[in-house]
Amino acid sequence: MHEALPSAMREAVDEFAGHLAGVRNRSAHTVRAYVGDVVSLLDHARRMGCAELAELDLTVLRSWLAKQRTMGAARTSLARRSASARTFSAWAHRAGLLPTDVAGALASPRAHRDLPSVLRADQAAALVEAPGRSAPGASTPDTVAGSRPRVPASGGRLTAPGSASGPTETDTADGDAAAHAAGGTAKAGTASGATADGTAEAVVLRDRALLELLYGTGVRISEACGLDIADVDHARRVVRVFGKGGRERAVPYGVPAQRALDEWLRHGRPALAGPHSREALLLGARGGRLNPTMARRIVSGYAEAAGLPPVSPHGLRHSAATHLLEGGADLRAVQELLGHSSLASTQIYTHVSVERLRAAYRQAHPRA
Repeated sequence: MHEALPSAMREAVDEFAGHLAGVRNRSAHTVRAYVGDVVSLLDHARRMGCAELAELDLTVLRSWLAKQRTMGAARTSLARRSASARTFSAWAHRAGLLPTDVAGALASPRAHRDLPSVLRADQAAALVEAPGRSAPGASTPDTVAGSRPRVPASGGRLTAPGSASGPTETDTADGDAAAHAAGGTAKAGTASGATADGTAEAVVLRDRALLELLYGTGVRISEACGLDIADVDHARRVVRVFGKGGRERAVPYGVPAQRALDEWLRHGRPALAGPHSREALLLGARGGRLNPTMARRIVSGYAEAAGLPPVSPHGLRHSAATHLLEGGADLRAVQELLGHSSLASTQIYTHVSVERLRAAYRQAHPRA
């Protein structure tokens, strides 16, 4: 669709993408989404007879959004596309490509925000303690199901060579599935069996560290997978996280997460580390940086195996924020911990707590 636009419009789209990435420091995902929206808008404008970008007006913008709605776009999608159009219009006006900021008066549909589902504190504890007790998925029996992972006698603090970042492992899913199932197929006493067994034990330690980090810090899954060894301050029990827009923040973690990280770094990571590991904190079974897709499978697999409600890494983030507020944490402090740029994003968790209180009241009070 980008190629179907007139050359001047294509050049404007490319410059806008560079502005988002280089000046606004938006993530690659955000740039793709905004550019896709703008290409769709300009293609619609072209079909309505706009031969040049300067001919774009509010009527065309509203027509484009109306068409998106008739095609079944959700309110959240419409809200994002409106934001994309306003951002592009403001940039194009500043760049001298539009005579006025035509989208400045564009109304944005108010996105309906469902309250996030969260685990109870006991359910969250059961989930993070599941590795070594239950399988990470109904169809992949864990090497050490029903017991704590066996820790190799040798080990010690790891010092990984290489640069601070490494390639994301692309074949992690197959590698981790094989490692989880290794205990059921490897024969004790053989060299291959010992290798597979050690990998499976390392994967279990990795899974425990991942779950403890996600719930203990409330970080996003992309932030957890992007951590390097140097980002963990063991003395202060703090991780350095790079969030949306490259914003850096320090997030504390508790003693259980510290123990899980120590076990992983001493006895798990050395068993998985390879030439492509570099400084990545969390590794896939084949030695590359753990990717978010596999991490999501790990979380949902352990939740299913432990008989818990379906939960994602973001569900653990929701749960961590809710439990912090229920425990008396200040809303501003929770905002900083989660890396929210707006307090409005954090306030939804106060609604979750109120709804849980109402549910308990309705269930327990005789006059409810």
